[in-house]
Amino acid sequence: MRIGHALARLGPEWLPFADAVSEQLPLGKLLRLGLFQVTVGMTLALLAGTLNRVMIVELSMAATLVAAFLALPMLLAPLRAILGHASDGHVSALGWRRVPYLWFGTLLQFAGFAVLPFALLLLDQGAGLSQAQHMAGIAGGGLAFVLLGLGAHTVQTAGLALATDLSAPEQRPRVVSLLYVTFLLGLLVGSLVFSWLLRDFNEIRLIQIIQGAAVVTVVLNGIALWKQEVGGRPREAPAEHAGFRTAWRRLMRTRRTARLLVAVGMGSAGFAMQDVLLEPYGGQIMGLSVGATSLLTALTALGALVAFAVAARVLTRSGDPNRLAAWGAVVGVFAFALVVLAAPIRSAALLRLGSVFIGFGGGLFSVGTLISCMNLETSFGSGLAVGAWGAVQATSAGAAVAIGGLLRDLVSTAAVRGSFGPGLVGPEAGYIFVYHLEILALFIAMAALGPLVVPRGASATSEPDRPPIFGLAQLPG
Repeated sequence: MRIGHALARLGPEWLPFADAVSEQLPLGKLLRLGLFQVTVGMTLALLAGTLNRVMIVELSMAATLVAAFLALPMLLAPLRAILGHASDGHVSALGWRRVPYLWFGTLLQFAGFAVLPFALLLLDQGAGLSQAQHMAGIAGGGLAFVLLGLGAHTVQTAGLALATDLSAPEQRPRVVSLLYVTFLLGLLVGSLVFSWLLRDFNEIRLIQIIQGAAVVTVVLNGIALWKQEVGGRPREAPAEHAGFRTAWRRLMRTRRTARLLVAVGMGSAGFAMQDVLLEPYGGQIMGLSVGATSLLTALTALGALVAFAVAARVLTRSGDPNRLAAWGAVVGVFAFALVVLAAPIRSAALLRLGSVFIGFGGGLFSVGTLISCMNLETSFGSGLAVGAWGAVQATSAGAAVAIGGLLRDLVSTAAVRGSFGPGLVGPEAGYIFVYHLEILALFIAMAALGPLVVPRGASATSEPDRPPIFGLAQLPG
């Protein structure tokens, strides 16, 4: 209590998320709600970070198989819209709507963690196992990644929809920004902890770490969902809760919604295509050490953290989330220009600066577009709107990562063979081609967002199908 009062006396100017607290969503409840994002970030750190390296290096697995495993959770991303819509109209005998989805999503994550270590042991190429055992390992690994991906999608979609239910519209930007900060902290802390625990790799330690992650997930998610929704009385289904197909057609009927999701898809692809290329670019083209390239990821995360704090402050001061997202895309274009210029002048400082701005622009874009989708809940239900954002964002990002890696290989191979002439014969051609493609995607996202931005001084009734939340009071000051 003394710590809470001391923090309260600091004032919102020193605490960027202080205004997210309200009578309906006090500080303790809000911080507990953020724990589900911590577990999702931890899961992502384990799968895409630590295990990515362990499977390829220590277990000698084929990179193609590892990529297929990592793609499985992304292929499930479209289910987020269905899950969100289902939670909008869920009928619970205990009076809960989102909590059952959070709990069953947690159970799916636990099941994935339970299967994963034993599947990896069967996939160890140096263990001298039979072909049948190896195939069983592939099947088990695929099942584990599917369960983990489906669980993470369910938990994150239901959790963000619950945050929408609990927060007032004017506080929603800070709540969303705080939840993204907790996700990023889970990602960073999880990566550091897993890397430290596996510094001396052995199979028993790997099993213990994955089992420990399973326990931590259940405990933290249990704390997160505790008493978040009022129970104790049966809840009736909404009288006008339409089926998913009907609700989806209604959601996509307006040009604004379709344009917003196009912007989400193009912008997410633009920022995500470099996810698996930035560190190899620093090592192969710039000649940076492993430690120096690892710093690039940390700088990107730092930029994202700053962006979330800035987004929270701007949006709670009547900022337009679509304008914020557009500015994020502008920053992204500038960031990728810095990254491209870093190679010919061999400037590591320029590459680091570009990494910071990639994270900053991506953070602004993500928060802005998510807030815009959450504002659609006045007409379509927060679960469906948040699920649609998550489905488009994750699917676009996953496809962009795969396409970016493929294009990098194809263009670099062609350049090395001299297909583009003597002026472009190095492997950097593939990277630069992908970065320019990301710039193009961000320009398309800006074009899609342009008509959605409320002009300063415009009337709230200038666009009849604009949700009420985008009124005169929401214009930037």
